[in-house]
Amino acid sequence: MNDGFKQRLVGAAILILAAVILIPVLFDGAGYKERHLESSIPTPPVEPQLVEIKTESPQLEDTSAPAEPAEPVTVAVMPEKIAQAVAEQKPQVDLRNDPPSLDQQGVPVAWSLQLASFKDEDNAKGLRRKLNAAGHKVYSRKNGDLIKVFVGPDMQKTRLTALQASIKKEFGLDGIIVRFTTR
Repeated sequence: MNDGFKQRLVGAAILILAAVILIPVLFDGAGYKERHLESSIPTPPVEPQLVEIKTESPQLEDTSAPAEPAEPVTVAVMPEKIAQAVAEQKPQVDLRNDPPSLDQQGVPVAWSLQLASFKDEDNAKGLRRKLNAAGHKVYSRKNGDLIKVFVGPDMQKTRLTALQASIKKEFGLDGIIVRFTTR
């Protein structure tokens, strides 16, 4: 046998012997330690008892037959002072010259008197206070950065025209009559 081959055989034998000795020493499992971590998950909460709700609706009366008429009620006569005050409070509607009307959607047409537009809300509130003190129905609307002050609404334009003249005389405000909207 030649020397190179002998050296290879000896080297292979040494490697096999080293493997037989070292592999069990290195891989015996002594280095492996199982980790035991503490659980940080809390215990589950106690489930609440489910409550079953039963609706109880009372039995409705039978309405198939008409009800019996009630006993007549005697109404006391209104004192004359109160009757006069109520008569004065009733609105005067001129149905001949300016009858109330409906628009295309069947909504009553109402009118308001727009008196002023303000950028400052305090000015609008001041005018509203003055008009309220004089006994007028006043409201205001915010439109963009302007606050508009209105008097009304009224179903008849003729009454607002008369009111416009009296407000111009009393407050010096020349308003315009506009269609009342809820927006």
